[in-house]
Amino acid sequence: RLFAGVLPLDDVESGAIDLAGRFAELIDRLQTALDALATQQPIDAWAAAIADAADALTSVAARDAWQRLELQRLLDDVVTDAAANPTPIALPELRALVADRLRGRPTRANFRTGHLTICTLVPMRSVPHRVVCLLGLDDEAFPRKGARDGDDLILDDPHVGDRDGRLEDRQMLLDALLAAKDRLIITYTGNDERTNAHRPPAVPVGELLDVIEATVDGPSVVVRHPLQPFDPKNFRRGALVRDRHWGFDAVTLGGAEALTGPRRAPAPFLAGPLPRADASLIDIEDLVRFAQHPVRAFLRRRLGISVRDFAEEVEDDLPVEFDGLEKWEVGQRLVDAMLAGTDGRTATLAEIARGTLPPGILGRPVIEEVFPIAKDIVAAALAVDASPPDSIDVRLALPDGRLLGGTVPGVSGDVLRAVTYSKLGARHRLAAWVRLLALTAARPDREFAAATVGRASGDASVTIARIAPLDRDAALEHLAGILDLYDRGMREPLPLYCATSAAYAQAVGGDPVAAARREWSESRFSPESDEAEHQLVLGGVRSLDDLLAEPPSPGEDWEITEPTRLGRLAVRLWSGLLAHEELVSR
Repeated sequence: RLFAGVLPLDDVESGAIDLAGRFAELIDRLQTALDALATQQPIDAWAAAIADAADALTSVAARDAWQRLELQRLLDDVVTDAAANPTPIALPELRALVADRLRGRPTRANFRTGHLTICTLVPMRSVPHRVVCLLGLDDEAFPRKGARDGDDLILDDPHVGDRDGRLEDRQMLLDALLAAKDRLIITYTGNDERTNAHRPPAVPVGELLDVIEATVDGPSVVVRHPLQPFDPKNFRRGALVRDRHWGFDAVTLGGAEALTGPRRAPAPFLAGPLPRADASLIDIEDLVRFAQHPVRAFLRRRLGISVRDFAEEVEDDLPVEFDGLEKWEVGQRLVDAMLAGTDGRTATLAEIARGTLPPGILGRPVIEEVFPIAKDIVAAALAVDASPPDSIDVRLALPDGRLLGGTVPGVSGDVLRAVTYSKLGARHRLAAWVRLLALTAARPDREFAAATVGRASGDASVTIARIAPLDRDAALEHLAGILDLYDRGMREPLPLYCATSAAYAQAVGGDPVAAARREWSESRFSPESDEAEHQLVLGGVRSLDDLLAEPPSPGEDWEITEPTRLGRLAVRLWSGLLAHEELVSR
């Protein structure tokens, strides 16, 4: 294709030309032209280099030779205009010089040929056509609202006959109306695209409609098209156009038929459990994330689905007052800094210098509220164990041949210590429990304990969740139960929700349903029923009674005193932790 484009095709096919020699010549000419384009040189040298590059890269047939002549004429004009200035210029300056000359120019319009002609209203307003279509005559766009600046001298001394853009647009509309021989079609936005509120046409169009209504008998000339292409009106004969169907797309016709057909109940998220995942290695952090949020872990690990709310806008306002999340960020940074050995004053000054606090004196109440709590949390954490934290690698062979592996962070001495500025909740406690079970089962030579320190609710400032050391057999037994839930949770979204299941399991023997309902749907800040993952798999916001109506599945014969599946799963997840955990608030 390269030789056919550069050399005469007949000569190439006949072999009358030394192709290797011509190709080498072509490469030399092209390289010379490219080298010239990389330097500064006068205009005439630029013109010669461009012409040589065009000859090296292109070859046109005889009927298209005018294109090469047009290029040469343009280059000659540039050289002639710059004859009095031999200053060398660079390639960007050359581009700016020839940009206007290379810009496309309008060609002769195909008026009165029967073809479609698209143009502005100005040059075509009086040319007669069988059909004239005026598009986009919205109220805010027509007539034109020409801005008049202070340099316009006509404003200082107006006279009759001065140009008025609005009056000229009205005249152009009248000229276009008189130029239409068979049909005149005018379109405008009849409804707001966001709120669907009615929007009037431009004033001249409204006046035209008033005249038509007052002088013409018959149906209205206004046709209101639906917003969606699958609206049934598009396929109903005579609904939009008399004696005709408006829609023609088979795909949108299927949508219209589905819209008007009988309604079917929404299908469940999954028709049944998926096959068991074939994984020879289970990461400890995957097990922790499953315990903290089983449904989210199933969606991300098994289906590769991540559910987020992208509607939040980036805040660009100057902070004046902090909400709870922003205070938590400040508190967590203070806790991390003081645990790393930074004194409280230095950590506070660094937080002020960060620039995220409200300016000046407005940031003082935030520090005065957050710093004492962070200081108490750090003091409680250091009282548990002041040794520097370390990480321990875990490798545990499971009875079914799989391997449980990963790294457990935050081990201070023989204490698995976790410190957070958050209020100590179910997720923090479960994370410590799962990591402690893995450590104990993999390292039976050491007696590991766990302590999780966080903010307290009510009058207390700190809550500590302690778990005493376990023997290896008990750790393996509890770990097997969590792994069984993990395997089930990787096949289907289980009715297992962290805070709700914790409240249910802790209230067994009393009123577990009422306790679970407070976390599921009655929580003031973040009810679990509103989480996006739960709404996705449940088909919307479901009540706790709907969840409790699901009976246990086959094989879930543990905790037989619990009649519901939610109750059995909750007790199986939490029974071991509740039996070994001690919560202390102070």
